[in-house]
Amino acid sequence: MVSPPAWNRPSEPFAELISAEAIAARVAELGAQITADYGPLTRSSEVVVIGVLKGSVIFLADLVRRIAAPISVDFIGISSYGDATVSSGVVQITQDVSRPLEGKHVIVVEDIVDTGHTVHYLMENLATRRPASIKLCALLHKPERSERTVHIDYLGFTIPNKFVVGYGLDIAQQFRNLPFIGYVQGS
Repeated sequence: MVSPPAWNRPSEPFAELISAEAIAARVAELGAQITADYGPLTRSSEVVVIGVLKGSVIFLADLVRRIAAPISVDFIGISSYGDATVSSGVVQITQDVSRPLEGKHVIVVEDIVDTGHTVHYLMENLATRRPASIKLCALLHKPERSERTVHIDYLGFTIPNKFVVGYGLDIAQQFRNLPFIGYVQGS
């Protein structure tokens, strides 16, 4: 068996905040909750899980494997960070969903809700497409940074105001592949 890569070496700029084991357990709980909420709906209408690129990809992949109900998966690209560690405040759709959402039950899967501006914009935009319902599933929430109220229907973890990486989250497109969530030291 090949051992996993060694992380948290002294030269790395981050420290572990949430372990891979804690993430796996919480993702399983979220999947069970979504299954209970949406399982009966899938008999009469389509449920679409939309992953917000790129940060939610790992979370989305693990989450959908824990949802025991028929779903389809789509993606939307949205950015307000670029390679910076703080939001620019300018929200941009970089890739749209591939199919119409009208009449479908939509679950948006996001990596992190920080100020709330990006997610608020996205939820408002998707609501104009007349889905039957729309809910938000976020892996992380930083309430200290909230500038806009956003309702999170399914939440993984509430975290302190630190810049986090790993499990899909990045800094300048690096460290998405960490199996845990770490924080950038000094943030």
